[in-house]
Parts: sequence; structure tokens; C-alpha cells
Amino acid sequence: MEIEIVPLDPATLKTAPTSDFGFGTNFANRMFTQNYTKGEGWHSAKIGPYENLSLPPSTAVLHYSQEIFEGLKAYRRPDGNINLFRPWENMKRFNNSAMRMAMPAVDPEEHLTAIAQLVEIEHDWVPTAEGSSLYIRPAMIATDAALGVYSSHTYLHFVIVCPVGAYFAAGFNPISVFISDSYRRAVKGGVGATKTGGNYSASLFVSEQVKEQGYSQVLWLDAIEGKYIEEVGAMNICFVYEGKKIVTPPLTGSILPGITRMSVLELGRDLGYEVSEERTSIDDILADIESGKITEVFGCGTAAVIAPVGKFGYADKEYTINDYQVGDVSKHLYDELTGIQYGRIPDRFGWTYTIEVE
Repeated sequence: MEIEIVPLDPATLKTAPTSDFGFGTNFANRMFTQNYTKGEGWHSAKIGPYENLSLPPSTAVLHYSQEIFEGLKAYRRPDGNINLFRPWENMKRFNNSAMRMAMPAVDPEEHLTAIAQLVEIEHDWVPTAEGSSLYIRPAMIATDAALGVYSSHTYLHFVIVCPVGAYFAAGFNPISVFISDSYRRAVKGGVGATKTGGNYSASLFVSEQVKEQGYSQVLWLDAIEGKYIEEVGAMNICFVYEGKKIVTPPLTGSILPGITRMSVLELGRDLGYEVSEERTSIDDILADIESGKITEVFGCGTAAVIAPVGKFGYADKEYTINDYQVGDVSKHLYDELTGIQYGRIPDRFGWTYTIEVE
């Protein structure tokens, strides 16, 4: 793939912020785009200005939601270079999502090359402040300008980047999570394991309701029996038993295969914890919290990395975990994981892709 680099007028360039990043609101000057046409394949790859998309009102994605996206981060290393964390897994998941949504695959090496080149050009936007990073959002949308329920013949693939701070306003501190007992997000055989917008829009009704009650996230139960733990809206979920064992729900087809989740399982074993994927009912989880068997709960995902859970709300009752304090296991995993991501400790797993900055 040859990528055209479109020159930008220096007078039009924004300066990268150095603080008060927020999350997902302040985008860098450039973006990557390429187009797909059936019979021709991918073409017209370029890194040009971050700009609005021009789409007819009849564009397929606006009516039938044929779209996918990914999320990964670039981390500033102590030596000034930049790390991507397990980007090969994001490239793989992007194509898995494309397959499920009847969209064309993107060559994974070319996809990663485009992202690395964009980050290298916009390296000033990779922040150095503690806990900050550059969030990278690849996406693909169907662009046929026609009404009709069919797989589009044309697509736009783009990548945008923005500096971010902590995903939750409280930073690395416990959050409160509401467990939905009435609504469901995804079902096995559906698109719950796919990173597509419908999964997230389906969660907004409950999410907005529980925010008024002081909850940060919603934990979803399975859609068949309304009994088994699945995942939180923005992350996978893990339970720590007696400070020694980490348990998370298995990937049943209705849970997103999180890359941070995968890393926690591998890292947990390496650090000496017992790690298990188990289908667990909400009744058993709450009983184990009340008995003290569960000593910590945390979410894990690209945006938040590790997010300790201090409280569950379920069926008009609240369950406090670890006195609403960050637990030792959560902190251990967070320190090790972020240490590797930022290049502060050796990457003994080969998880990082380093972009050298001149």
C-alpha cells in the first residue's frame, strides 16, 4: 500500500494540548483514509487533514448501521519514543468484526503501517503527562448511497487520533457499577463479540438512567436466562477470590474478546495468580461478595486499562467491595500492565510495537 501524504498549511495546524485532555474530544490535525470499491479493492490511501466527511442522506451506514471500529493507544516512553500495545490483536479483531458485519477485510500489516505512520507524523500529540496517552480510533463504514438491506459495495476506512487522560473522572479509583436486571445487551449468535456501534447504542438507555443514581457503568447479564455475568459496557469484568484467584466470564459469543482482558489473563498467570474463565451466576457472585470470598472486582479495557469496582447495585440493594478501596491485585496488575505499555519495565512478552521518533 502506498500512502499519499497530503501537505498541510502550517498556519492551519492546531497545537497539541499538554493538559486537560478529556477523553475523545480534541483530535489531531491529520487522519488516515482509504476507500473500497467492489471489484477494485482498497485504494486511494492517504494521510490528510482531519476534516468532516461528506455523505449523502441515503448513505447505507446511516440507515442500516453497517460499521465497525477499534480502539488502541500510543504511549510515550521514557526515552521519548512511542509504544503501541499489542496492535496486531486490534488488527485481527478489526477483521473479525468486518467478517461478522459482511464488510471487506483490511490487510493487517498495511493497517498497522498506516496507523504507525499517522502516529509518527502526529507524534507531538502523544502526551507526556502522567497517565495520558494517544487514543487511536480506526473505523469502517458502508458508503453506498442507496436504500436497501444488502451488504454495501463501497466502504470508507479511516483512522483518527486524540490525546486522552483517564477514562473515568476519578482516575485509578473505584467506580460504582449497576447490574441490569431488566434489559439485555447482546445474545450468543448475535453481534455481541463484534466491535460495532449497535452494541454500544443498545446500552445507552440503561446507562443514562443509572448515571442519575451515581453509577459509572452497567454490568450486563446473559440474554437467555438473565442469570450469568457477561461484561460491563466499556470493559470486561474480573473477580478476585481471596487475593489469589482471578475469574472472568468465558467468551461465549456475546462478550467482546478484549485485548486488555487477554493480557490480564496472561499477565496474571505470569505473576503467580490462579486464573480461570468460568461461567458464573449473579447470585453466586453477590453471595461471594457478601461472604468475603470475593475480595476485589475490576474491569479491564483499552480505555480504562484496569478499573477497580467498589460497589455493585442490583435489585434495589447495594454491595460494597473491599470497603470501596483499590485492592492489591488490581494495583499489581495495573502497575505491571501500564509499566509495559509505557516502556517503564521490560516487555518480557513481546507485546509492544515501538515507533522511533527523531
